[in-house]
Amino acid sequence: MLIATEPSFPLVQSLRAQAASVANSRTSAAAVVRYKTVSIDGLEIFYREAGPPTAPVILLLHGFPTSSQMFRNLIPALADKYRVIAPDYPGYGQSSMPSHEKFRYTFANLTDITDKFTQRLGLSHYVLYVMDYGGPVGFRLALAHPDRVDAFVVQNGNAYEEGLRDFWIPFKAYWRDSTAEHRSALRSLLASDATKWQYLTGVRDTARISPDNWTIDQRLLDRPGNDEIQLDLFYDYGSNVPLYPQFQSYFRHYQPPMLIVWGKDDPIFPWQGAMPYQRDVENLELHLLNTGHFALEEKGDEIAARIRAFLPKYLKGKAGASRVSSSTAR
Repeated sequence: MLIATEPSFPLVQSLRAQAASVANSRTSAAAVVRYKTVSIDGLEIFYREAGPPTAPVILLLHGFPTSSQMFRNLIPALADKYRVIAPDYPGYGQSSMPSHEKFRYTFANLTDITDKFTQRLGLSHYVLYVMDYGGPVGFRLALAHPDRVDAFVVQNGNAYEEGLRDFWIPFKAYWRDSTAEHRSALRSLLASDATKWQYLTGVRDTARISPDNWTIDQRLLDRPGNDEIQLDLFYDYGSNVPLYPQFQSYFRHYQPPMLIVWGKDDPIFPWQGAMPYQRDVENLELHLLNTGHFALEEKGDEIAARIRAFLPKYLKGKAGASRVSSSTAR
């Protein structure tokens, strides 16, 4: 088990050199990222994909309030060695957004769609990169198919009650008592100031964070009816907490290799949520990074370098697809 924080970790300089190499290789030989959709249960699920079709798969699962857009820089940084796939959940990004009366927005259903998505693409094995909402989606997917998960990259994705701190107090009130008043109290988190706050809080150099991030996310949040979708998911996030013991049992029993790259100054999922993974996972590297919630925005090259250093230890001889499916996507 390796635990590191910045800047005392002795390999930080080495990793930063690797990060520079990643950045240079990305600009000199940029991967071709393809933008596709596939139909799942009548929904058009959008995804980004790059990399060799028979390479090990990394499935990138995004958080709130963003989409696969959050992985726009990570995908080409990994696609020389991996088949990198990043879908948008229903109600997010470029995927279908049925009203909350027509589609039940729950984490069980987001996981079901993601599961069917992996099956449609013929993915028999994958590494799961989970962030924010991607945590419960990915961990539920692992419970359903433990044999398919080769490793985890966990970036500010929670599986322990220690990680639900002050930010979650109004959510817990809503989970206990789903009144209109408690629902309305969370509506402010859908405003543009809140979206910008998520991107900038805890960041060391705000000039590195493109305003395109919160502008794009907010434009999608402001679509008619999307507010009710998000409020439904705010409520249903509470359904994940009773599953935490099952997630932890899965970690102990299956011991998936796990790389944790956590923005330690995230006010939503603070560093305290990263530490308990050490209790349950043996093959674990934990890195607390000096940044906030969307760690890829400020530490993306370093995260890519850590992934490239970590995964080869555990993916020797692994391939990601039982078949290569091109006819189902467009």
